[in-house]
Amino acid sequence: MAEVKIGIEGLYKIFGPRAQSVMEDVRGGMSKQELLERHDHVLGLKDINVDVAPREISVIMGLSGSGKSTLIRHINRLIEPTSGRILVDGQDVLAMTREELIEFRRHRVSMVFQRFGLHVHKTVAENAAYGLVIQGVSVGQAKEQSRKWLDRVGLSGFENHYPSQLSGGMQQRVGLARALATDAEILLMDEPFSALDPLIRTDMQDVLLGLQEELNKTLVFITHDLDEALRLGESIAILRDGAVIQQGNPQDIILHPADDYIFDFVKDINRSRVIEAKSVMTPGESVDGPSLPHDLVLEEALPIVSAAKLNQANVVDADGQAIGSIRLGQIVAGIARPAESGDQGERYR
Repeated sequence: MAEVKIGIEGLYKIFGPRAQSVMEDVRGGMSKQELLERHDHVLGLKDINVDVAPREISVIMGLSGSGKSTLIRHINRLIEPTSGRILVDGQDVLAMTREELIEFRRHRVSMVFQRFGLHVHKTVAENAAYGLVIQGVSVGQAKEQSRKWLDRVGLSGFENHYPSQLSGGMQQRVGLARALATDAEILLMDEPFSALDPLIRTDMQDVLLGLQEELNKTLVFITHDLDEALRLGESIAILRDGAVIQQGNPQDIILHPADDYIFDFVKDINRSRVIEAKSVMTPGESVDGPSLPHDLVLEEALPIVSAAKLNQANVVDADGQAIGSIRLGQIVAGIARPAESGDQGERYR
């Protein structure tokens, strides 16, 4: 059984004064629109069941109004649910006392917000040290500890500047340094890069991936951008109208969209740069040909297999052990955009 860091079980959120009284209707299948029209209540989340693995980046994505930001705010109980459980290392966050919740927020979980959430009257160093000060660390010591994180995110020399003197990308780096300085094991990131220009956004993604490779935090990352989700996420859950429509690893979601809604998300993705050899190979087969890493994307595998004898190659795992074979036809089929959704179970030959 896979290890779980954060377990979200049967989570519902209904916004309105009589939320409990309409739960039966929602459980019975009442839609978000019908709930609003008949009861003047808003369905935020509906029966969410998501497991977040430790030391991985788990992405929750969806369009505006899908419930993704509502969901992440339940993890640290900024929003109280209508029903359900949230377990962190087996402990129910929703059953925590006020004192336990304060301790949880101070030491075990940090949050990076979309609009940076910086104190405009504080310097960069003071902002980065803020979480440590809340923990009870002295101001001087907190600033000193936070300096290394400012340096790690590329802000060395800007300690005495104010947020208004920084670009948007630099401000978000301050927010990231502040979250990392507390040494929390869980980072919640609510569309942290969506307000940034595309080039700066890509740069921040690189910064995050580099830090994660070293720190191995448990990250829950919210985005509405599929390219960002595919680049960052080791697992992805896609929401619509407050419900999870599909969850899995990026390869599964691209190759086997659950319905037309997911298909519309993935149909224009450059599949050659995302789909890996292991996802289209024939498992357990060995052939006469070169060896390819299992996580080599098809764009890079194509010229190797095309030049190989009989247009075929073996696929090996991280230890160099053969786990299957791949042929040119499988690569071409994997790169080609499917004509329609509902092709779950398709095997590329």
